[in-house]
Amino acid sequence: MKAPTRQLRVSAASATAAKGSTSNYFRTRAALLEGVVGWMLRQESPAVGAALEVETGDELVEELARLFEFMLGPNRVVTTARMVLRLEAGHEPALREALARGGAAMTDLVVPVLARLGAADPLVAAKAIGVCGQGLFVQAIAGGSTPDPRPVLAVIVRGALA
Repeated sequence: MKAPTRQLRVSAASATAAKGSTSNYFRTRAALLEGVVGWMLRQESPAVGAALEVETGDELVEELARLFEFMLGPNRVVTTARMVLRLEAGHEPALREALARGGAAMTDLVVPVLARLGAADPLVAAKAIGVCGQGLFVQAIAGGSTPDPRPVLAVIVRGALA
């Protein structure tokens, strides 16, 4: 086996893992990145699921706003890492596929809720919420502030349920 790449060594060091141990689990940089995406999905899915326990569109807007605040508060490092991975995916097909699978898993959580609330096209509405959320994350991370997402989310949710 070839020596671990610099990225694997840096990852191991930042995780306080022994040199070489990262490569025991992830043989390539692509495998490491896919593992990170999977970990993120497992960490964030419960928070997303909890945000979707709603009965009205207004409750959905409020819970999505709370989720946004969590993602940019206690979960800001992970959210920032996901945004960086999205940029990296522009030239890494395997990473792009892993992120697409993660995005699809999140969309799959949202679609039934939107259908139950009466959305005409729950899949398109779920994708709109996801894309909007990603844009709001980028604005907040790059701008260094956390704007109130409620007005934007309300437009999307009310439009989907109209």
